[in-house]
Amino acid sequence: MASLVTEQGIVHYEAYGRGRPVLLLHGWLNSWALWRNTIELLGKEFRLYALDFFGFGDSGAQAEEFSVNNFVLMVDSFMDRMGIVKAPLVGHSMGGTVALSAALRHPEKVVKVIVVGSPVQGASLSPLLKLAGYRGWVGLGQTTPVLYNAFQRGFVPFLRAYAYLMAKDGKSLGSMLTNDAAKITAAPFFESIGTLRETDLRSRLIELHMPILGIYGKKDIIVDPGQWKVLQESAPTSKVELFEGSGHFPMMDESERFHAAVRDFLYHS
Repeated sequence: MASLVTEQGIVHYEAYGRGRPVLLLHGWLNSWALWRNTIELLGKEFRLYALDFFGFGDSGAQAEEFSVNNFVLMVDSFMDRMGIVKAPLVGHSMGGTVALSAALRHPEKVVKVIVVGSPVQGASLSPLLKLAGYRGWVGLGQTTPVLYNAFQRGFVPFLRAYAYLMAKDGKSLGSMLTNDAAKITAAPFFESIGTLRETDLRSRLIELHMPILGIYGKKDIIVDPGQWKVLQESAPTSKVELFEGSGHFPMMDESERFHAAVRDFLYHS
């Protein structure tokens, strides 16, 4: 376990392997632990950095802002502090949206991008996530922590059950999600998904000139899998792989194919 201090707060990360640096960015309600298997499989060939966004995992929950925009700033600060001049970004769900946004803001630092089940436009989120992204929840959760604590106690077992609809190995996913969700306070929980809901990158992706790979599971019930078309239409340098047997977590549902696709793209694109 390692951490560093940035102007926005403390960033926890896990680093493993040797070779060219690659940053791994998790999605909403997750942490670096999402990438545990990826680190083990690809760490023999790359130097992998799996970050926890502010308010998630073990990164500082005292940051002033838990928005997609601030997560972009966090990635930029992390690279500067670690002396990483440029690197590929691999992001799952919200993490992929952050990766694309970081590439737009700092194209000189991002050599290629992989997005996994990521929304290009927030309107593609499932109704459940759109509801969680309602702006009013942030203030209510902060001013009435008793209500949020009660909500969280009920939400954690719901996640454990819902995980069986999101991935083939619902038991493993449920354990990971409930462990990560139990650490999240009201502000990062609601603010991050709220800003993701409001994001729309379609008009700007034409500005990107680095290689982009989109990996989408056809059985995704969290983000509309049709976002692969939006990515392909909006970003001229993008290519897409559809995983017929996967939901929102292809790194778990079709691990061998997923990691082969990531490895090939990092080497050859």
